[in-house]
Order: sequence, then structure tokens, then C-alpha cells
Amino acid sequence: GKTGSKAVYNAVVLEELARMALVTRQLNPSVPRLKETLRQKHYQRKHGPDAYYGQ
Repeated sequence: GKTGSKAVYNAVVLEELARMALVTRQLNPSVPRLKETLRQKHYQRKHGPDAYYGQ
């Protein structure tokens, strides 16, 4: 985040998402992972050569 409070907020949100993923996998280990193409799409839109998010 651009400020300390925004960085803390983002960290809390990320921790909650990680907790939700862990609980989901514990309840149902056969839940599929996100497709690599979807993961790459979201990574590239911020970090790729034609980035258009988070600038």
C-alpha cells in the first residue's frame, strides 16, 4: 500500500485469503488449484510488459 495503514490492511486481507484456502483444502483436499492460465493472466496484468493494473 501507499501508506502504512493500507499495507497493514492488505496484509490482513492476504492472511484471511490464505486461511480460507487452507480451510478449504482441509475440508476437501481434491479441490482443484486455479488454472495456470488464470494465475498468469492476473500476474501479467500487473507485472507483464503490457501491464494495465496497479500503476
